[in-house]
Amino acid sequence: MFNLIRRDVILQKRQLLFFIPFILFFIIMGKDPVFTFLVSSIFIPFNTYAYDEKAETNILLNSLPYTRTEIIASRYLGAIIYMILAIGVTSLSLFAFNKPFTMTDIAIGCGLFLLFAAFTFPLFYIFKPGYIFPVVLICFILLAAIGPAIVTFLTEHLTAITDFIVNLTVPSLYTGATLGIMVVYAISWGLTNIIYQRKAF
Repeated sequence: MFNLIRRDVILQKRQLLFFIPFILFFIIMGKDPVFTFLVSSIFIPFNTYAYDEKAETNILLNSLPYTRTEIIASRYLGAIIYMILAIGVTSLSLFAFNKPFTMTDIAIGCGLFLLFAAFTFPLFYIFKPGYIFPVVLICFILLAAIGPAIVTFLTEHLTAITDFIVNLTVPSLYTGATLGIMVVYAISWGLTNIIYQRKAF
């Protein structure tokens, strides 16, 4: 399974050359650190899906001595590994450009990435090739555009939930958010595995 994760990096040698300039663009433009951490985490996993969609790699992967469960596990574990590496590179880049950021920025960026991955990874095995990447791109744009408005709306209209969250201690809030994200990611992993097991290539 480790070889499947490493394969993603090997296949993306050229794309990785654009990774640092890609991150530097957002830093120089003065984008929020949370958004920068989010887009840097998305770069490798979603480029891999885009490449596999174009090259129909799943046909090849299913002819190799890997189970379908291992293939999906490599996607989800690989996304976490690449996220950690991307966060490290982005943190160093922000530090080099003397751009302030906090551990909270990193935590929120990681959480948003894992949630976005959890909701979009199953789509790569539901939609037909050629339609997947545009759908994911639209989802990301919508998330970036209307996400804050949705949070504001929920904050104003779901006062009971808002009051409950406000009264939580910081450790309790972070622990609850972490557990919630882990549960959503695990459910997505299981759902994608079921879809992939039943899919014909």
